[in-house]
Amino acid sequence: MLKPEDLLQLKTKNLTENQVEEQLNYFIKGFPFLKIKSSASVEKGILCLTEDGQNRFIESWDNYLKSKKRITKFVPASGAASRMFKELTAFLQASYDTPVTDFEKDFFDGIPDFAFYEALNVVCRKNEGADIPSLLAKGRYKTVAANLLKPEGLGYGSLPKGLLLFHRYREGARTAMEEHLVEGALYAANSEHTVDIHFTVSPKHLPLFEALVREKKAVYEKRYGVTYDLSFSTQPANTDTIAVDGANAPFRDAKGRIVFRPGGHGALIQNLNRLDSDVVFIKNIDNVTPDGMKDIVVRFKKVLAGVLVTLQKKIFGYVRLIESGNYTHEQIEEMIYFLQDVLCIKNPETKFLEDVELVLYIKKKLMRPLRVCGMVKNAGEPGGGPFLAYNSDNTISPQILESSQIDMTNPEAKKAFEQGSHFNPVDLVCALKDVNDKKYNLPDYVDRDTGFISKKSKDGRDLKALELPGLWNGSMSDWNTVFVEVPIETFNPVKTVNDLLRPQHQ
Repeated sequence: MLKPEDLLQLKTKNLTENQVEEQLNYFIKGFPFLKIKSSASVEKGILCLTEDGQNRFIESWDNYLKSKKRITKFVPASGAASRMFKELTAFLQASYDTPVTDFEKDFFDGIPDFAFYEALNVVCRKNEGADIPSLLAKGRYKTVAANLLKPEGLGYGSLPKGLLLFHRYREGARTAMEEHLVEGALYAANSEHTVDIHFTVSPKHLPLFEALVREKKAVYEKRYGVTYDLSFSTQPANTDTIAVDGANAPFRDAKGRIVFRPGGHGALIQNLNRLDSDVVFIKNIDNVTPDGMKDIVVRFKKVLAGVLVTLQKKIFGYVRLIESGNYTHEQIEEMIYFLQDVLCIKNPETKFLEDVELVLYIKKKLMRPLRVCGMVKNAGEPGGGPFLAYNSDNTISPQILESSQIDMTNPEAKKAFEQGSHFNPVDLVCALKDVNDKKYNLPDYVDRDTGFISKKSKDGRDLKALELPGLWNGSMSDWNTVFVEVPIETFNPVKTVNDLLRPQHQ
């Protein structure tokens, strides 16, 4: 199936023939659905804290910040904003010239309230010799939209979300990236007042991010009394996946070259694995708020981090006890209850294990990366959710699953999915080192059977694309996972440009 020239192409991407054959095989056999026990809830699997409990964990995090540990804020920021402007792009291509749909009307009615309004006004004056109100008064709606989206204007149709102006302030508008700089200063500054933030970006946009850092870094360092350690990485070429046609043969472009596509956010487990950090916050680039709403965001970031370091301390204590060999039967029982009641790991086989086997089982389950995941009450937002799912070793553990991973033809599985009380806002805090301060090798904990296949098109032709196990789904499948309920106010994604008109972004 692969030609000699294909092998040369693989070499440029640092992919082996075996890797590509494995990918092709997934198109043929597909991915198995995950068997779920139930959706997670505050009754089972989701920790719901009182205000006193929140305060105790905040204190734990504040104390941890005084240590010499390395704390990193990890922000996936490579996605283009094209989906944000899908409706406006369609408007530019429509046969009509004035707003017709509710979305179009809301956009133009609310245009003065966007943070990018002043910048858009400048380019309209430059390119059209008129400001936005004058253009709209003449019915030139498409001209305004074109100046927002096209490269000769603001170019927002092809920029990543991180570089778009999201929020307006008296001193000027801020991009989404700048809001992450502010957040980092408020909950992730270490004892030396250093804030370590890592952005994953696309290669073509890296110079633009670096330019923004040069322009803005000193401003926020002075304002918040911190020093930023900012770094960037791009998705490795060898995480790209092959595309296929309807017959599951490699999809080729007009020149006969195999088409590869980015493997999705699951590829970022490699970027995360390269960080030499003790604790890592993970949050999407578009989930930010203006300063007036940051208090609750910061509070619950600290709560999640406090839960993480408190649990890690407990886990390390148990591991040291096991390694000492000086433990009692009562202490082994305590560890089992910790696995079952706190980490929500159930194994019906433990009652059949001999003492030595039981201790080895406990140690194996404790010696894994740890993550604490904020979960929001279901409010109809898109995205995966928290479940208690079966693993390959027949244990049951907390997992974040997408609908594509669940067999919706199975009535029980479908019912469990539909009855889910919470959804995943991508609000994670992770511990990446073991009791001996050694980094876990994160790819070792990926469930490679949790990817999925999606349908795309290129040059007017249909293709099938392979998505790697998601970063917070299958890529963290074999981690210890704890779910904590967080308020809906901490989740403010910007999926379309009109989301910026919501009260929480004004």
